[in-house]
Amino acid sequence: MTDKRILVTGAAGKVGQAFIARLLADPAFARFEVRALCHRRALPAGVRVEPVQGAMQVRADVRRALEGVTHVLHLATCKETPDDAMDVAVKGLFWLLEGCRESPAFEQFILIGGDAAVGHFHYAHPIPVTETQAPTAYPGCYALSKVLEETMLHQFVVQYGLNACCLRAPWIMEKDDLRLHLSFGEGVFGAPRWRDMVDAEAAREHEARGAVPVLLDADGRGLLRNFVHVDDLASAILAAIDSPRARGQTFNVCMDEPIDYQRLGEHLARTRGLPLVPLRGHWHSTWLDNAKARFLLGWRPAWDMARMADAAWDYVRGPDDPRRIWYPG
Repeated sequence: MTDKRILVTGAAGKVGQAFIARLLADPAFARFEVRALCHRRALPAGVRVEPVQGAMQVRADVRRALEGVTHVLHLATCKETPDDAMDVAVKGLFWLLEGCRESPAFEQFILIGGDAAVGHFHYAHPIPVTETQAPTAYPGCYALSKVLEETMLHQFVVQYGLNACCLRAPWIMEKDDLRLHLSFGEGVFGAPRWRDMVDAEAAREHEARGAVPVLLDADGRGLLRNFVHVDDLASAILAAIDSPRARGQTFNVCMDEPIDYQRLGEHLARTRGLPLVPLRGHWHSTWLDNAKARFLLGWRPAWDMARMADAAWDYVRGPDDPRRIWYPG
């Protein structure tokens, strides 16, 4: 018997799809059905999965999506797109939270936040970053939107006693994401854009021989940057569902240790024979501390640097799995 319904916004994205698959496969969540709110991308209907089309900023769409919903997993976001950022991050989240507090069926709200809210590698953090770190958005609308989301969620907890929590994730990796991040090609995934840190001829040479950029921090050491594999984030979400210890909390959900670009390069040179290109940037090392999630939720990440690198370089895309970037940044 299914008597729980979770609304997943941004359900067609990589986190949404990974989470839905895990939820449906786990006997502990056999009572749950999924309502998948989709906007630009469609998700096929299936057993215990009901796709609905709608836009976060349209209150009528949000109301329709929330009918009979007991749980909400809010994944929908946009990156450096100023025309959409405030509609999705502020208006859309507000309509969701308002709908939840007014709903007799509502039980729990889970927001997936980001380490952009604490500036990740844009600012110096001399000690590990815990959930008590003050908001420090870096320039741009995306980081600001992450701060606004966390702030609004917390105020609904304070004002209305809403049962809600935030899982603050750093850069979320799957498949060959890490390999495509460490590319001197035009199709590099995310930032930095390595080819812009060298001259054009060097960039072509590095790309041709599969060279790996080794990012050094402002002090000349291998830069530490936080990541999480999508499978680990999905398991953290499952751990938070209906957990009384999650109520009103913010959790850093990340690998036990950040990836050190220098150690990562050395691993790839040793295991794949890849040449390395040290590059010094103006960014700062950061260590996101996941102790709170491990302590309160009993969650443990299964992916470390070596596993993530090996999986990314071993991954082979099929013809039905083309690479597509849905938003800039």
